[in-house]
Amino acid sequence: MQEKSNKKSKAASLSIWSNSFLIILNTAVGLFSGSVSILSEAVHTLIDLLAAVMAYFSVKISETPADEGHPYGHGKFENISAVVEALLIFVASGWIIYHAVNRLIDGSQAIDHMGLGLGFVVMMASALINLFVSRRIYKVAKETDSVALKADALHLSTHVYTSAGVGISLLVIYFTGWHFLDPVAAIVVASYILKEAFEILVEAFRPLTDNALPAEEVGIINKVIQKQINTTGMDFHMLRTRKAGSNREVDFHLEVPGNMTVSDSHDLCDRIEEELKEKLPNLKVTIHVEPQGYHE
Repeated sequence: MQEKSNKKSKAASLSIWSNSFLIILNTAVGLFSGSVSILSEAVHTLIDLLAAVMAYFSVKISETPADEGHPYGHGKFENISAVVEALLIFVASGWIIYHAVNRLIDGSQAIDHMGLGLGFVVMMASALINLFVSRRIYKVAKETDSVALKADALHLSTHVYTSAGVGISLLVIYFTGWHFLDPVAAIVVASYILKEAFEILVEAFRPLTDNALPAEEVGIINKVIQKQINTTGMDFHMLRTRKAGSNREVDFHLEVPGNMTVSDSHDLCDRIEEELKEKLPNLKVTIHVEPQGYHE
């Protein structure tokens, strides 16, 4: 558990440092060149930094053991972090679109060749940095099943495309003089960010309303239980599942023969629980044992 927590914290820290560096770089070049598309990337990266800070603290809190005030643990702090991150992305996108549309209406500000060349280099460098960092964070997110890190990695991965897209638009402006492409590129970036925000919001919000686990995982749970009780003529019902952060929870009622001893039923429950935890990580299992026919 401690190793997993350290992995998540290190990944979140990597995101904080890379975003801090890119904010300084993008803002400086954006102000120097006057490019609204580069400044839109700077704002996007600022939101990334805020999200990375939230992810860092949320993964640390989510790994805190259950206590009297939080008997089911602190896993949902990760989901709350991801929801807030998505809302911040919506705000950032609106800001970018507003300024880009104003630039189109008022007339695109000409960017000199030095600014275009410098902007292109910085955007390509940003894309490469974000490619490395997002892949690293996503790898840790999959290993630890962290929704906060997954949201952070998904957000950073969009920078690979948006930064590269802005860089290419600056290159086209350099050779053609079509300066209207600068605000157009900013609007495209913002639109892509909005799509990303919606996906993050949906995935992060579901566990907050105690949605069931994905159908594939529920299927695995059903198969394991059926396998363990198939030869005994037993049955189960009232299967319920949910997820909080990276923590999964399942509970169900298990019908056993009325003459089965407490010791034997306990051993059966242990076998079911052990196999379920082998199939699904971070799983808490609660089994209510009752005599056959009791619920009818």
